[in-house]
Amino acid sequence: MTNVLWLQGGACSGDTMSFLNGEDPTACDLIADFGIKILWHPSLGLEMGTNLQTLLWECILGKTPLDILVFEGTVVNAPNGTGEWNRFADRPMKQWLEDLAKAANFVVAIGDCATWGGIPAMSPNPSESQGLQFLKRKKGGFLGEDFISKGGLPVINIPGCPAHPDWISQILVAIATGRISDIALDELHRPQTFFNTFAETGCTRNIHFAYRATTTEFGDRKGCLFYDLGCRGPMTHSSCNRILWNGVSSKTRAGMPCIGCTEPEFPFHDLKPGTVFKTQTIMGVPKEIPPGVNPKDYAVFTVVAKDSAPKWTDEDFFLV
Repeated sequence: MTNVLWLQGGACSGDTMSFLNGEDPTACDLIADFGIKILWHPSLGLEMGTNLQTLLWECILGKTPLDILVFEGTVVNAPNGTGEWNRFADRPMKQWLEDLAKAANFVVAIGDCATWGGIPAMSPNPSESQGLQFLKRKKGGFLGEDFISKGGLPVINIPGCPAHPDWISQILVAIATGRISDIALDELHRPQTFFNTFAETGCTRNIHFAYRATTTEFGDRKGCLFYDLGCRGPMTHSSCNRILWNGVSSKTRAGMPCIGCTEPEFPFHDLKPGTVFKTQTIMGVPKEIPPGVNPKDYAVFTVVAKDSAPKWTDEDFFLV
């Protein structure tokens, strides 16, 4: 039996909703087939008041083994580092989190808020929010850059706004079955099995990207979403087009640009108003050109590619 405690800090519950909508496996499958026991979850837990506090203290004191501590949402430190803006079970949430992280065999951060700070950590960050082990791309976060869980790993980061349910469940299963050591983490502590490729991998519009056959309409069934709508698929580490949402679709397949929600910089609030869905350029050339490519050569290539695009790139068809 693998004991899982799921807590929530400064969050919208989006990752919980994503997790509870998972289909393969479902949350029930995790319990029935993989021996995962949910000690407590903000949407599922039955304990309240004194009973909940007793459960938490038993985990901290080792009376109840804590195999996995899952945290969703930011660590709220306001005001003035006290954490009083986010109280839970008669203490600031950050105090529970600090004690429970020391007791847990593994700590898993779910969603952008728990991994990098997400939207709440945007400047000026009045809630003094941060992720468990990062603040945006800067390592450190609430637990500090040297934090290592009892199981020998740093915080396992599963970003996304929200995180894909399959990413969450598969990491929980990997820990429960003793296979977590087989999954390498990248420099941002993300499991490489999900985040070692870019979101454009598997995108059904890749051929349009190659020919610079663009679209300017959201929901359009043809054309690349990068050049005019600012799709961040080519520079966002994610498997959304390999592991489809609900096993069916993704943002780009539905005609919506990737917004880069698995990267620490999300939600890219440094952009000028009105430019979120517009590719950022330098002298007409996208800033995010492929690594190692000369900007002038890239500009020439894109002109040639667009001129040589076959007729079918402008035809209307359904993407499957």
